[in-house]
Amino acid sequence: MSRILVIDDHETMQSGVVLAMTRMGNEAFGVGSGAEGMEKLGEQAFDLVITDYKMDAMDGLAVLEAVQKTYPDTDVMLMTAYGTIEIAVQAMKAGAVDFIAKPFPPEMLQVKVESILKYRKIRNEHQQLGEENRYLRAEIEGRFNFGELVGSSAKMAQVYNTVRKVAATDSAVMVYGESGTGKELVARAIHKESGRHNAPFVKVNCGALPKELAGSELFGHEKGAFTGAVRQKKGKFELAEGGTIFLDEIGDLPLEVQVNLLRVLQEKEFDRVGGEHPVRVDVRVVAATHRSLKKMVEEGRFREDLFYRLEVIPIFVPPLRERKGDISELVEHFLHKKSGEMNRPVKQITPSAMTSLMGYRWPGNVRELENAVERMVVLSEGAEIDWVDLPFEEGQESDLQEDGPLTQQMEALEKRLIRQALAEAEGVKTRAASLLGVKTSALYYKLEKYGLGDGETEEAS
Repeated sequence: MSRILVIDDHETMQSGVVLAMTRMGNEAFGVGSGAEGMEKLGEQAFDLVITDYKMDAMDGLAVLEAVQKTYPDTDVMLMTAYGTIEIAVQAMKAGAVDFIAKPFPPEMLQVKVESILKYRKIRNEHQQLGEENRYLRAEIEGRFNFGELVGSSAKMAQVYNTVRKVAATDSAVMVYGESGTGKELVARAIHKESGRHNAPFVKVNCGALPKELAGSELFGHEKGAFTGAVRQKKGKFELAEGGTIFLDEIGDLPLEVQVNLLRVLQEKEFDRVGGEHPVRVDVRVVAATHRSLKKMVEEGRFREDLFYRLEVIPIFVPPLRERKGDISELVEHFLHKKSGEMNRPVKQITPSAMTSLMGYRWPGNVRELENAVERMVVLSEGAEIDWVDLPFEEGQESDLQEDGPLTQQMEALEKRLIRQALAEAEGVKTRAASLLGVKTSALYYKLEKYGLGDGETEEAS
């Protein structure tokens, strides 16, 4: 059912059109002037406005113009007793969907309105399909525009969403995450998606900077500033001009250098070591750490004012054990990447090997997984990679094959499959049961049997 507004200062005509529209099964309302019509449109949405052309104060063309400007999703049809070709052409050029000349039989109006509403439905369906296609295309492009960042879990979706939002700004970003989770990849994704993508991306590992040279490395020095300074040197901030500087392990930056960094963030300038004149820079700062900077602030090892300047936008990269559903996708990604780097054919990985990989806790996170895949590509023989090719050493924390009778080995495999399904389902048991092809009650029985309680199930998600 469509909602139609009829605007006509002739009460009899207005009532007749409203009645005709109602008989067609539409919800129709009538008003006596263009001003009343615009007021009614402001109260509720309408699919179609049928307005008289000749009215005092605000004629039909004025109504058409106002509707198009304020309510562009509403169609407008004009009717008039002054049905000249010039008026019809003028109305259609202005954007009217149709035109009808008075007097007209109700059947003609109904046919025209029916045609308008049918076309409107088709048009809206096409628009919706186009929006869905654009959304899907954006999702696909967004997923693969993040370079080495791989994964479609809910937690990674949050990371992607934040990256998209912050990339278009110059806000400082603090990336938190354990070692090996991909903090640098997040920083590179922000730079790539920003307006600075054609300018330099400069990475600085603050933990690797010698304390006495940290200021020189970041801000440069003048010739003769200290022993060994035989020439002027630009620092990392100058090298990143117009682009992005990534300060990894920012918690390791010496306190005396933190003061200079604060000045850069506040005033966009700094002094080279031994310099007499400030240097202006336009650089976007992204920092990262695996530590708790708030705790360091409390302990007096990190400046509080600098902390708040750096953590304008925080991004938390989850450890791999909290997004195990991404492991299979990451493995496939690294298999293709490493095979290409080594000019080797891409091998398939067996289900049992994938199950074992998903059962491992990965304390080294994505970096450890990448190294493991590289090792498998190099050392495995044959066309497939099986669990015997896995690079785990004895004593490592994993859920690999268990010794014992066949029954125990089958139970071990069953436990691994359940963990894998729970990981892929991100902890949703009904979805995990569906992936396993069993009833939810059967899954709950197995969870209780193997002691895979809420804690372990939650961890798998």
